[in-house]
Amino acid sequence: MKISVIFSTYNSPDWMEKVLWGFYYQSYQDFELIIADDGSSDETKERITKFVMESGLEVKHVWQQDQGFQKTKILNKALLASTGEYILFTDGDCIPRKDFLQVHNERAETGYFLSGGYFKLPMETSLSIDKQIIESGLAFDSSWLVEHGLKKTHKLMKLTASGLKQRLLNTLTPTKATWNGHNASGWRADIFAANGFDERMQYGGEDRELGERLINGGIKAKQLRYSAICVHLDHARSYVKPEMLAKNKSIREYTKANRLTRTKYGIVKD
Repeated sequence: MKISVIFSTYNSPDWMEKVLWGFYYQSYQDFELIIADDGSSDETKERITKFVMESGLEVKHVWQQDQGFQKTKILNKALLASTGEYILFTDGDCIPRKDFLQVHNERAETGYFLSGGYFKLPMETSLSIDKQIIESGLAFDSSWLVEHGLKKTHKLMKLTASGLKQRLLNTLTPTKATWNGHNASGWRADIFAANGFDERMQYGGEDRELGERLINGGIKAKQLRYSAICVHLDHARSYVKPEMLAKNKSIREYTKANRLTRTKYGIVKD
């Protein structure tokens, strides 16, 4: 099954490059890679060109002019550039473990979308990760992470759980299976039937709203919190504004109250 991997980025070339190498070292290789770029400067384009030359991996760079936080618009443009029957979304600050795509491929099922999480890293640890650390798998090794600035807590189970324990944690976690922009996947037909992302929305639940429409349409969510693993690199969120959050909350409440299955403000504008 060909998977279209779409990840968003904005002026974070160092973090984006680490994510690119994370996908290069995937055990599952039947995928295309699409970068949804919300208006980055030329440095991002230059880094992508450099990565393609070094890796030989083809990358589609979908770019739009910088007009503030417009992630939903660039994601819809990336959807139109995709060709896979199955689509996975993540972010340009989330490095995938080697089995990330393999897990999504194995767990994909008609009538479902997959909901994964991430493991947050502090800045010291984020800066310590390079191409070699990603290739070796140390970026997901709890001992190495603790040695490089990560506090040791029970949350490390996200990285260490396997087998029966992993399946039990996915079942028992109180966290709901939602459409998370950093780690979610679903069938192309379902996503396009929902008309993609609502382009009125900016930061704050803009990814989850798509999942809520999918659920309203009868698609179920499957929890992969402890099995589809990516580590989240630290960064600031200066683009977050209270009015964005309030507007998005209102749109999500309307979607839920009216059990919407399709947005009028998505890929196709009604």
